[in-house]
Formats: sequence, C-alpha cells, structure tokens
Amino acid sequence: MPELPEVETTRRGLAPHLEGRRITGVTLRRRELRWPIPAQIRRLLPEQRILGVRRRAKYLLLDTEPGSAILHLGMTGVLRVLPAATPVGTHDHVDLALDSGRVLRFNDPRRFGCLLWQPQGRTHELLRDLGPEPLSDAFDGDYLFALSRGRKAPVKNFLMDQGIVVGVGNIYAAEALFAAGISPLREAGSVGRARYERLAVEVKRILVHAIERGGTTLRDFLAPDGEPGYFEQELFAYGREGEPCKVCGRRLRGDRLGGRATAWCGRCQT
Repeated sequence: MPELPEVETTRRGLAPHLEGRRITGVTLRRRELRWPIPAQIRRLLPEQRILGVRRRAKYLLLDTEPGSAILHLGMTGVLRVLPAATPVGTHDHVDLALDSGRVLRFNDPRRFGCLLWQPQGRTHELLRDLGPEPLSDAFDGDYLFALSRGRKAPVKNFLMDQGIVVGVGNIYAAEALFAAGISPLREAGSVGRARYERLAVEVKRILVHAIERGGTTLRDFLAPDGEPGYFEQELFAYGREGEPCKVCGRRLRGDRLGGRATAWCGRCQT
C-alpha cells in the first residue's frame, strides 16, 4: 500500500495538471470501490474548477467550490492524467474529464481504494479524528512524549496509530525506530523525552528524504503507461529479518506486531 511519501509524490505530480482546470464530466464505471461512490461526485463535480490538490494523511483531496473529492489509492490504485481518447482498461473505474482535453483516470485492480465526498465547510468522518501531519510543527518529541505516558502498547504500534500521527506506516515506522535506536517492542510509555525527540527528528528526516527521492525520479504523469517515481527504498530494517545489520553486522531479529512483520537490530535498538 502506498505510504505518505508515495501519496505526496503523486500529489506533486498531478497538481500542475489539475489545479485551475474545470471538470467537464464524470464517468463512473462502477458504483463502488471500497465503499459506494456518493451521488454528489456525479451530481456536483461537473463544471467545477479544481481549486487545489491537497493531501491529508494518505488521502488526496481535489478541492472545488461545493466541496472536495476524496481519493485513496488503497493497495493498487494509480492516478494518471491522460488524453481523453486513451482506450479504457479493465480496471479503469473513474474518469474526471478536464477542460484541457485530458482525463484524470483512476485505475484500481483490487478496488481497495475509494472516491468519497466532503461538503464545503465539513470534515469527512474518515479525516475527523486523525492526528497531526508528521512534517508539521505540531509533531515533535514533546508531543510524542506527552501522549505516550502510561501506554503499554509497543512503541511501533503507538507511532503507527493514525490518531497519534498520520501517515507513518510500517516501512517508515521501522526505519525511523532503527535510526533513533529504539526497539519497536519497547512499551511506548517507557520511552523517555530525549529519545522521543530523536524519534520525531528521524521520522521527519526519513519522510522528507523519501519525498525528495520520489520527486527526483518522477516519471511523466501524462504518459498512458506512466508510473509515479516512488522512493527507491534504502532500507535498514524493514523487510530485512535475518539479514546482517548494516551498522553492526548482527542478524536482524523479526516478530509480528499488530499483524505486521517487524524487523530490528537487538544491538543497535534498545
């Protein structure tokens, strides 16, 4: 599933082709993806100008005057801007026609993505209880320390809780904890303020680096077979169970936390 840097890379790639453009038509080839597609998408979006393309957590929002279309890529979703005459593929479920003569096309083979509606001035229930963005000033070591007091859950689960901070998925939580020298199994409430300060710094550093790498390898969003240039992972922990630690050479340990595979170094992370 795309994580925050991949979604941000997608947003940056799409924004120049969408912002300021008028939506001239909406084609829905399915009534639902992960959830039913609201009637407002077909009824309210046509003839609206896209005022902005935003990201909140792993959701993309296309802002218009009456409200925002909310998109989530799920596990296999891809958004492309294509010539309107581009043949429709099997899993091309949604087209938003633009006054540029192109379409924003949503392809999603497994249909775990979504297309929802948020009226102007309201916050959709999926976005209502989310924590701060990890790259914002609201997210820092003091914030993590304050919210972690008394929590017995593993610190990795705490960091991946979207009510604590959004968009830090399995890959980036594992990498940030490795960089901060914190075992993912340690109880969140047992981690001190100084270590949370370092963890917050590492979360920001790793996410920024991933976004920058994605941006430098971004392919053409106008090509029919174009794919976003996602961050080529430079992994120290995630997915490396049993392999030697790149810092000390000890074999990385592995376990499952919250149903997710977790790898870490027993020497470098305590």
